[in-house]
Amino acid sequence: MPYWLLDRLFDHQDQPKPRFAFQGTVNWIRALAILVETEEFSADSLRTHYAQQQRRQVNASGDTLAYESMLMSLHNTACLNALRPQTAMHYEVVRAGIIAWYYAVYYACKSMLAAASASDPQTHTKTARVWQSDIVNRGLAVGPFSYCLQDLTPQAVDARIGELRGRNSYDLNTRPTNLEQAHGAIFSYLKGTAEYQREEIEAEVKNSREFKQLGVDNFRTRAARELRDRELSGGLVNFMVQAFRYRGKANYRDSIYLSYGDDMSNYVSCFVADMTTVATNFATMVCHFVERRTERGTWQSFVADVRTNARFAIPINLDQI
Repeated sequence: MPYWLLDRLFDHQDQPKPRFAFQGTVNWIRALAILVETEEFSADSLRTHYAQQQRRQVNASGDTLAYESMLMSLHNTACLNALRPQTAMHYEVVRAGIIAWYYAVYYACKSMLAAASASDPQTHTKTARVWQSDIVNRGLAVGPFSYCLQDLTPQAVDARIGELRGRNSYDLNTRPTNLEQAHGAIFSYLKGTAEYQREEIEAEVKNSREFKQLGVDNFRTRAARELRDRELSGGLVNFMVQAFRYRGKANYRDSIYLSYGDDMSNYVSCFVADMTTVATNFATMVCHFVERRTERGTWQSFVADVRTNARFAIPINLDQI
């Protein structure tokens, strides 16, 4: 079948191949969904994981931000729940679903940060960095949400990915159906995001005065590599960096493949369901943490309030928190 628009895009711009773009998009979320539908994310396990968390010093504004952000996360998760039953129309809603998924995750992250340290980072990049320092480095993120790279030099990335992978050879080209394949896809996306971040950092280095003074146009010389690696060593990839990249990659940069071309309806309907599963479990994890960290009694007040006044169906069983 000829694809007139796709052919024009290939002729006039750097266009990703739809099959590979589609695989990367749906298989990463499929992998996350498999990994959060485990015992680690049961109410009992999450309660145990956060049982030793002490309430932080009372900070009314920090708690208010935590609960405001949690309401926003629950609303976006409820949006995904509302989109999910549209069995015949998943292609119509898939882009809206990606945006709802990202903001369900983003606001849950903001809620967790506010509960952890009353912090309120104002950009997505700063949010990802505080997520690393306040949550990931303290062992507070559960399951696939804890994987990260904190040194993006090529040798450091290869070493860490090799350590994580072991003998696991699966990647994003394989649609995961079990835990091993899901982990393989997760590690593949982690490495892919590191490569994407590295390319951005390298472009910034090439525009720097120091690099231009070297009189080179690549990183083959030792001086150029040292200059580049100095910046890469402070690079970061964690779940929030990946989620932000994913929002842009899946909804903007990869263009038309979620609305055009071969009929992949079965995969798209599963994709919308998987986004709902991932957002729900991420928000549930955060709820357990927020309940433990905020001022005593405020969680119960929040639950009673949203049950009375929220104008959407609450997507999480708050009785189990």
